[in-house]
Parts: sequence; C-alpha cells; structure tokens
Amino acid sequence: MRVDVRVEGGERELRSLYDWLRQDSAVRRGAHVTLHQGPAEPDQMGALADILQLVTDNAWSAASFALALITWRQTRPGRRSITVQRGGTTVTVENGSEEELTRLIAALEQPDVDAGCADDQEGR
Repeated sequence: MRVDVRVEGGERELRSLYDWLRQDSAVRRGAHVTLHQGPAEPDQMGALADILQLVTDNAWSAASFALALITWRQTRPGRRSITVQRGGTTVTVENGSEEELTRLIAALEQPDVDAGCADDQEGR
C-alpha cells in the first residue's frame, strides 16, 4: 500500500515530519518512508520535495502511523494542516482531534480498492 502525505508549510515542515517518522520504530518497522517531488503547478518550477511517501508492508500499523503523525503535529508551531492520501481517499488533519485521528485510521485501514472507482474526499 502507498500513502502520500503533504504538509502545509513547505519542504522544511515535510523534512521535519520525515525525520520524525524515520525515528519512530513502529512506523519504521512497517513502512519505507521517502521524500518525493510532486507535479509542479502550471506557473511554478516545483519544490525540492513536497510529498512524503510511505510504502507499507505486512507489519504496517495504521494506528501507529496516525498517532506518530498527530504527535509530530503537536510539536510544531502553528500546527499546520496535514493531508494524507491513500488511493482515492484523502483525509485532512486540521486540528488533530480524536475525530480526525479516528477518520485517518479508518481511511488507512480500509481494504484496497481500485483507485479509479471513487474519489472520497474526507475531512474537508
């Protein structure tokens, strides 16, 4: 399974999250975490890195990842919004509430479906 994460605030915030997740043993045990450059906007050249990507394996724990994500967010000044996309499902974490955490875990734990079937925009 592939999960893409975007963080409001640009590359510096994304690199901070990248470092945080790579230090979390529960996340590291079940996912390979990398930084990628997403498609550039029509009027921009693009950032060095604007997507954090996780490729998960059988040891993946959606709850551990979601908790690590929310915990990292709580350490950041300004508490930027975080957008997590898995296939056609997108969840945006704005305030880190228990409801958002539950919605994020549910989206990450749902069975794989054809990404072209539905575009479910949650949390917006």
